[in-house]
This record gives sequence, structure tokens and C-alpha cells, in this order.
Amino acid sequence: MGKLDGKVAIITGGAGGIGKAAAKIFAAEGGRIILVDLDGEALERTVDDIGLDQAAYVVADVTDPGQTQAYVAAAVDKFGGVDIALLNAGIEGIVKPITDYDIEMFDKVIAVNVRGVFLGLKYVMPAISNRGGGSIVITSSTAGIRGSMGLSAYIASKHAVIGLMRTAALEGADANIRVNTVNPAPIDTRMITSLEEQLGLPSDDRSNRPLAKTMPLQRYGEPEEVARLMLFLGSEDSSFCTGGVYMVDGGVSAGARPA
Repeated sequence: MGKLDGKVAIITGGAGGIGKAAAKIFAAEGGRIILVDLDGEALERTVDDIGLDQAAYVVADVTDPGQTQAYVAAAVDKFGGVDIALLNAGIEGIVKPITDYDIEMFDKVIAVNVRGVFLGLKYVMPAISNRGGGSIVITSSTAGIRGSMGLSAYIASKHAVIGLMRTAALEGADANIRVNTVNPAPIDTRMITSLEEQLGLPSDDRSNRPLAKTMPLQRYGEPEEVARLMLFLGSEDSSFCTGGVYMVDGGVSAGARPA
């Protein structure tokens, strides 16, 4: 018996490292998966890896209400309903001080990272309610509990989704909908490589990752390590967990290593 036998999960940001890892782990536990992203080719590869009987994908812009409704409808049409939603889609934006930050980029980060979560909650909560309840997991970040120079849009967005989570947890409780955030530290994915490049750090040298060395465990996390926490929160193992902020951060929220 798998932890997600008979359950249907939507995963946004399904083409990224954490989304792909979660899809494979959820499927291995018996879940049926709808993957959502803009990168159709990457989604197709992941679905092929999992199997067409257990996974499908929808190319959609999470900032668009109609396309959000469409991916929820696709899960209902394909697999009969929605039990779990992993609202994971996000972008990092640029690394610039507030005074130099491009306004259009700020708006784009907020649209994907915050509006995308809001729309996901708006349209997926009724579908989960129709199944008698379920779980929503929102990907925040250690950026959701602290500041960081040069990342104003990303920091603001990851703080904001914690507020959305807490509100949704209260509003969803009567329908047995649990809502939590997962807050990763830097994870070894495309996003951290992009940030390293913007900061002029040697991302091509796997033995020399300066940001990783500031973390208590002195390494980046792996996507699977985040996905296993998402599995816990998506499954009935976390049946009394809602409204929570769950760190998966190698000790970052406890503080930095001394120089």
C-alpha cells in the first residue's frame, strides 16, 4: 500500500527540479499526477518516465485565471477529482538592490509566485472540498522568513505566500482542507545556479559552492529531500498538520556558520 493510493495530485512548476522530484515520489506512493508548467517538452518527459496511466500534463500559465481553471478541470476529467495540490511554481527574478530593481520584473515575480498561488487556491479548494477534503502544499522558501539583499521581489513573494497559506488554512478547515508551506533553503536546481551566476559565483565548479558553505550542513539540498517533506504533508501522515511553516533548510533558519 502506498501513502497516496487512490489520491490525485496537481503539481505546478512540474518541469522544475522540485516539481519533477515530487511527481516521481508521489507516483511511487500510488498517486496519480497532473503536472503543470509552461515547458511542455519537459513535462512530457516526466510523464513518460512515470507512465501515461498514472500521470498527465497541462501546459498552463499559473498567473492566468482561465488556464488555472483548465488545469484543475483536467485533473477532474482525467482522474476524477483533486485530493492534493502542490502549488510549487515560482521564479527567482533578478539580483539588484531595490533602487535598481526593474519594475516589470518585480511585477512578474509577484504574478508568478503570489498571484499563481492565489489562483491555485481559489480554484483548487472547491475541487478538493468535493472529495471530502485533502491537502494543499505551497512552496515558500527560507526567503519567506528573513530578508536578503538584492532579492526584494522574491523575498516579498515568499513572505506573501505564507500569509496566503495561513488564511487558506483557516478558510479550508471546515471542509477538511489542510494547507501548509514547505520552506527550502537553496536546493541544487536551475534556480540556485541562476542566482550563483547573477552573483558571479562559480556554479560550474561543483566542489566550490560559496553559498553552500555558509549553510550549517555546508551543502545545498537535493530536490528529493524537499519532495519527501511534501509527501508527508500531502499524505494522511500529516492529518493534524495545517497552517504550518515547515523548514527543509539544512539549518539555515537557525543561523549562518561562523566565518
